[in-house]
Amino acid sequence: MLKIYNTLSGKKEEFVPIDKNGKNVNMYVCGITSYDEVHLGHARCYVVFDVIRRYLGYKGYAVKYIQNFTDIDDKIINRSNELQITSNDLAEKYINDYFTQMRKLNVLDADAYPKVTEKIPEIIEFIKKIIDTGYGYVAEGDVYFSVRKFKDYGKLSKRNVDDLKSGARILPGENKNDPLDFALWKKTKEGEPYWDSPWGKGRPGWHIECSAMSLGEFGFNTFDIHGGGHDLIFPHHENEIAQSEAALGRPFVKYWIHNGFVTINKEKMSKSLGNFFTLREIYKKYDPMIVRYMLLSQHYRQPLDFSENKLEQAKNAYQRIVNAVRKTDGIKDDISAEQKFIDCLDDDFNTPQALAIIHNLIDKNNLKTLLKLCDIIGLIVDIKTEIPDTIKKLTKQREQARKDKNWHLADEIREKIKKEGFEIEDTKLGPKINKL
Repeated sequence: MLKIYNTLSGKKEEFVPIDKNGKNVNMYVCGITSYDEVHLGHARCYVVFDVIRRYLGYKGYAVKYIQNFTDIDDKIINRSNELQITSNDLAEKYINDYFTQMRKLNVLDADAYPKVTEKIPEIIEFIKKIIDTGYGYVAEGDVYFSVRKFKDYGKLSKRNVDDLKSGARILPGENKNDPLDFALWKKTKEGEPYWDSPWGKGRPGWHIECSAMSLGEFGFNTFDIHGGGHDLIFPHHENEIAQSEAALGRPFVKYWIHNGFVTINKEKMSKSLGNFFTLREIYKKYDPMIVRYMLLSQHYRQPLDFSENKLEQAKNAYQRIVNAVRKTDGIKDDISAEQKFIDCLDDDFNTPQALAIIHNLIDKNNLKTLLKLCDIIGLIVDIKTEIPDTIKKLTKQREQARKDKNWHLADEIREKIKKEGFEIEDTKLGPKINKL
């Protein structure tokens, strides 16, 4: 029985799909704002939800997985102005970067990637619904959501409206009635991209995008899973709930799942703090599967404090799996191990414990199960190793030394090969070269 920690209820719940037949699952995850290269924080989010998606598929569910791209907002506009290129060109550049880096991590493509700029008519219609229900109001070309009218505001983040008001204020240029209200539509400023609307030229607010795009993909019905990083709980997901349920008059999402931060020295990794590492940088030193392994080595809801030492640990652990696969031709299946693995993932996708089960299979000659379990969590075990010509040459020299019974020289060459990251295994069929 699969149990998922639901941020909305604050506890683990048995997963029961909304679909009457219990087979179809609709899942939406907030995508990147495409103004810069993807970093390790992004990787954690999308690897986590890739595992969740894969595991639901393994359990027999047909998953429709949607992930948006925010391709217009203040950050994109400001960055495109700095670089003197269009906001569209900037967004496309970093959307392409997203696909390049995530595919190296073996993150499966979503079934659809709606973009804000392609869904403006749908977003406008959704804002109209909110206005019609009395929760939205127009103020000098802007449209705002009236937070105090939505009685359940704060139910996801467990925040009290009165407590929130003490820290809220109306910024210059804002025309809202209450400091807590948030923008559904923002009137255009000089030099900014804009779209025509019933309220004048402008563009959508951030929060309305995901409501309109997710519900649009799922037929404006309550859907099963909405996910994203822990930092999106408030205000983004809280606002999504308010505006969506105000428009629909029924629940928006059944299960809310949030992954923990990636931190550096216990401080959240972020572009604004300048303490983030792009995936492109990390891949220069570490195989993407080592990065994926590291991300799965911590439970998804817990913070992951990043360091190079963590990557080195992941490298050694992942290499143990690869070496085990290279050294065995066993096809034995281990049903007991697979069940233990399932039990781990059934317990709110406990990947650290699942990895421990995989490691318990090493040296037990049950390659079939080991590879199957790795595949379930998207961990590619690449057993094809390119052996450099220098290593091949040293191996031949060592074989000659062994034939000449020059054991001292043979041992010296073995150590030299080891320092280059390879290991010689003597078999009946001759030397076998393994990567350390």
